[in-house]
Amino acid sequence: MSFFADLKAKAAPEWRAYTHHRFTAAMADGTLPEAAFRHYLVQDYLFLIEFARAYALAIYKAPRLADMRDAAEAVHAILDVEMGLHVKLCAAWGLSEDDLERATPAAEMLAYTRYVLDAGMRGDLLTLKVALSPCVIGYAEIAARLIAEPGAADSGNPYRVWIEDYAGAAYREVADKAVTQLDDLATRYATPARETELLAVFREATRLEADFWEMGWRVR
Repeated sequence: MSFFADLKAKAAPEWRAYTHHRFTAAMADGTLPEAAFRHYLVQDYLFLIEFARAYALAIYKAPRLADMRDAAEAVHAILDVEMGLHVKLCAAWGLSEDDLERATPAAEMLAYTRYVLDAGMRGDLLTLKVALSPCVIGYAEIAARLIAEPGAADSGNPYRVWIEDYAGAAYREVADKAVTQLDDLATRYATPARETELLAVFREATRLEADFWEMGWRVR
């Protein structure tokens, strides 16, 4: 069993609450209120900015040049690719870039991103990557499940684009690479004495991911 699979197995209740949240189920069947999705899109834009900061921290925390390059590639992908795609998706939902820039960060977004950054500041690169993993890897798992649901990929489902993007081969490759990198870091730096600490970080980051969905769900 890989290091990431072991974390998932030991945090099974938290992982299921996150990956099977009703927000995601409502995207699959198209019943999610549009206001909820718009709120999520705005907060996810702000989240991406903080996510880029976390990967910038990963450059500083990286013990090897190869690790630094991996983190630098992630910063580039977020700032120069993913954020542009996100702005395009938001435009399709009537949200301008100015709307995104002027948005007020939600408490749930701040709690999650501050936790990830704090975990990274206090710990090493492995700790930081554990905190990042529920988002990076979890979205691919969620989308792969959703796209298999009846009607999820139908043209009439307003959330089809989101589901297809994260279920697509390009993002699957990102998630698979994250699993491989995490497993590699664990081989180098995980010890039995750190198991409780790392599992606690993973559980809390996963719980905060579920809170992010819940934040959107409450907007009706």
